[in-house]
Amino acid sequence: MNRILLIIGGGIAAYKCLDLIRRLRERGHHVRVVMTRAATEFITPLSVGALTNERVFTDLFDLDDEREIGHIRLARDCDLVVVAPGTADLMAKMAGGHANDLASTILLASDKPVLIAPAMNPRMWLNPATRRNAALLSADGVTFVGPGVGEMAERGEAGPGRLVEVPELVEAIERLLPTATMKDADGLLAGCHVLVTSGPTHEPIDPVRYIANRSSGKQGHAIAAAAAALGARVTLVSGPVAIADPVGVLVHRVETAAEMMEAVRGALPADVAVFAAAVADWRVDRAASDKIKKGAQGVPKLALIENPDILKTIASGRSGRPKLVIGFAAETSNVVAHAREKLRTKGADWIVANDVSHDSGIGGSQSGVMGGDANLVHLVRADGVESWPEASKSEVARRLMIAAAGAIGKSNKGR
Repeated sequence: MNRILLIIGGGIAAYKCLDLIRRLRERGHHVRVVMTRAATEFITPLSVGALTNERVFTDLFDLDDEREIGHIRLARDCDLVVVAPGTADLMAKMAGGHANDLASTILLASDKPVLIAPAMNPRMWLNPATRRNAALLSADGVTFVGPGVGEMAERGEAGPGRLVEVPELVEAIERLLPTATMKDADGLLAGCHVLVTSGPTHEPIDPVRYIANRSSGKQGHAIAAAAAALGARVTLVSGPVAIADPVGVLVHRVETAAEMMEAVRGALPADVAVFAAAVADWRVDRAASDKIKKGAQGVPKLALIENPDILKTIASGRSGRPKLVIGFAAETSNVVAHAREKLRTKGADWIVANDVSHDSGIGGSQSGVMGGDANLVHLVRADGVESWPEASKSEVARRLMIAAAGAIGKSNKGR
C-alpha cells in the first residue's frame, strides 16, 4: 500500500480533492491530508476526514502532534507528497523556502518526491513571479501536472489555470509512486514506440464555424499515459482538447483530419498504433475565406467531401505498418456488429467498441461516455469478442496496453 500525503491549498478547486481522495483509496492507496487554513474555507476537515478515515492536520502548533515533532513525521512517513490545488501562494512559499505554517514546513522538511497540480486565475499563473517560481521548483525536482486550460470559476475568465481533472491527477500520482516505478521497470513496452491519436478534429466551414464532434480526448490521452507507464516511447497526435498532456509523452497538436493524417505518417514507424481519435468523416469541399452571412440567399448549401481514412490507410499499408493496429468504434446501436464490420473493412488487428449514446448509462452521466471518465468496451478481434466491465478510462487504457504488450511480445517471439 502506497502512502500519499495530500496537501490541500486554498482555492475553489479544493472541492475536487474529495473525489481525488475517494479514487485514490479505491485504488488501494493510503491517504493522509494536510489542509492550509485557506483550504478550510472551501471544504471542511470533517468532510476530508470522513473520506480518508484519518485525522486531518491543519495546525503547525498542535500541542499533541508537536510533542513528537509531528511535522517531521508527516514529511517523512509517506511515499509521495501531492499539492493540490497548488495555489500561487503555496508555490511562492515552496520556491522561497518558507516554513510559516504546517503545509510549507512539511514541504521544506520532506525528502520525498513532490507533485504539484497548480490551480489559480490565468493572470496569476502567467504572472512573471509565478512563472519564475514554477521554473525554480521544476529545477529543484518538483513534478508538475497541469494546469489545464478552460473556463474559470470567475465569470468571464478563461485560460491556463484550471486544476487538471481528477483522473489525470490520479495518473500523474501513480506514475510517481514506488509501485508504479516497479511496473515501469518491468518494461512491458520498453523499447517500443506507441503511436496514439486522440480527441476530435475540427473541419472549417468558414473562419468562425467548423464541423466537429463531442470527443473529449480523455480515452486517447489515458491510453498514451498508460503506454508511457509501461515503458514505451509514446507519440500522441491530438486534436483540439481541453485536457492536460500526459506526462512523458511527445504531443503533436492538430486541428483537421488532413493534419492528423500528416502527423501520423510523420510519426511512423511504430510498433503499436492506437487510433482513438474521433476523426470527422467529412469536411467542406471549399471552406469560405470570409464568415458566411445570413441574407437573401437563404440557407447556404455545404458541399461535403470525405476526409482521409487514417485507420484504413495505416492498417492496409504494405510498408511500415505497425505490428499491432488498434481502431475504435464509437457506436450508438448494434455496437459489436458494427465493430466486427469495421474490423473487416479497415484491416485493423483489433477494434475497441463502445456505446456512446446519451442514454447508455455508463459512468452515471447523462451525456454518456463522451466527456465522462468511465467507459465500457468490447475488444473485437478476428478470433472473437472480449467484453470488459465498466471501468474508468484510465483502467481501460491500462488493460488495453497490457494486452497490446502481450500481443506484440508474441509477435516478436515468432520472428
